[in-house]
Amino acid sequence: MPAFNRRDFFLHALAAGTIAPAIIGTTSSVGQASGSGTLRVPTAREANDLNPWKYSGLWVVSSLIYDPLVSYGPGGKIVPALAESWTVSNDGLDYVFNLRKGVTFSDGAPFNADAALWNLKHWIGQSDHSWLSVSANFEAMRKIDDDKIDIKLKAPASAALIELSTINPMRFLSPASADADGNYVKPVGTGRWVVVSSSANGTEFVRNDKYWGDKPGHDRLSIPVIPEGRSRVAAMRAGELDMMGGSFAAKISPQEAETLKTVTGVTVVTDTGTDTIVLGFNPNRAITKDPAVREAISLCLDRAAIAKVVMAGYADPTANLFPPSVPYAGRREPVPNRDVEAAKQKLEAAGWTGDATRQKDGVPLALELVISEDAVPGSRSLSEVIQSQLNEAGFGVTIRQVDHVTRHDDIPNMKYDMSLFITNGAPYDPHGSITIFFLSTFTSGTDGKMFVDAERLDPLLLKALGADENGRDAAYQAVLDWLRDNHAICPIYHAKRIWAHTDRVTKFVFPTTEYEMPDKGVVLTS
Repeated sequence: MPAFNRRDFFLHALAAGTIAPAIIGTTSSVGQASGSGTLRVPTAREANDLNPWKYSGLWVVSSLIYDPLVSYGPGGKIVPALAESWTVSNDGLDYVFNLRKGVTFSDGAPFNADAALWNLKHWIGQSDHSWLSVSANFEAMRKIDDDKIDIKLKAPASAALIELSTINPMRFLSPASADADGNYVKPVGTGRWVVVSSSANGTEFVRNDKYWGDKPGHDRLSIPVIPEGRSRVAAMRAGELDMMGGSFAAKISPQEAETLKTVTGVTVVTDTGTDTIVLGFNPNRAITKDPAVREAISLCLDRAAIAKVVMAGYADPTANLFPPSVPYAGRREPVPNRDVEAAKQKLEAAGWTGDATRQKDGVPLALELVISEDAVPGSRSLSEVIQSQLNEAGFGVTIRQVDHVTRHDDIPNMKYDMSLFITNGAPYDPHGSITIFFLSTFTSGTDGKMFVDAERLDPLLLKALGADENGRDAAYQAVLDWLRDNHAICPIYHAKRIWAHTDRVTKFVFPTTEYEMPDKGVVLTS
């Protein structure tokens, strides 16, 4: 299995409960595009390999080219895309998809059952993609007719439809764009945009006038690569860009957002985030194994001040693992007020005494906080605040800053006392984060754990991951309650989604996830 970035993982194969039969469908009105103009949106790195079956390409770019069978809609609702309807058997093993009729790839090749199965064979059921439950549990697939396919699983996978809504490797390439052996040659999909060129400098698109749905109102899309945030702000100020932002396109820091707010003709827009910054603990270390220590750490944190100062207000302080924008996020917990005296009392009762750095049985209350700006942007500033706030209660905290590669070695190998983590966000949560960060039997190879307890927590996790729709809310709430009651983690804040656009963009619509480019619904002036 190849190594993936934290956000490239989802749910491993897990047994699930019975899924009630579902029949879902809608019709789509095809909009006729007549407008012209070029929308200019930067990314921080190049698109790279746009092969839809690999993981190396920039997904926000891939999402413009390739469509899924189903899409992830607002609030996590699964809605039609290339499949206009589908049914799921009572036992959760058979998924029958009714494909949208009359759809073609941008090269004119038909999208039908043969094309769908040809694409699926490139990844489903293969070991490299076993992190997807729909792939790990795959048994067979067949063509029912030209517009209908059946995917059969050997065990239920409650996250199957969510997985099929994501980007790589689930999207569909034109068979006509492959070589004689079926290997990828060039990026041709059924999506809204057609690639004209792609290089280290950027990717250029023209509108796909064969698109089956509502077409863009502008006929060109330019995505220049601008790695530096300051350079992107300067380009926005100079009128060389129309909009920018997004966690995986060209992230805007809170400080950059404040700068952009002062630029005439630029509007900064925010939305509820889908991920959470969490302080996690190594449960194998003697000090952090103590729940009283973990509770005292939580009491020391001033979440509201962190959100206001470190994030300049572009975050919501929280005590919840997931924001309300994620399905099954649980009831909202009150954000605890900072209470250093209560933290000191908890430590005293647990035997941690003394001035300056406390001690217990001759062992100092000294903790190492491992951070990486590559993995968690802004973690240096945040870690310094955490260090200062914990010092007041008698903790001795040292900060060890590492690069991306070192973090992805140290954290999985438990070479830390505390570390900062980011949950996966939509569409991968809650399933993805509770599997990757808490389930003791799952190893992603790169991410490590916020906390594990094989005896007490694993059974709750497995029950939640295997719950049917009727029992899922309660099952996830039981997991979240356990984490809270055992002070297993310290959620800190949900960062807001930030985009900025010029007055040339008269309508802006946030995409449902940060893995997509917000080109849908954009209205440009001439």
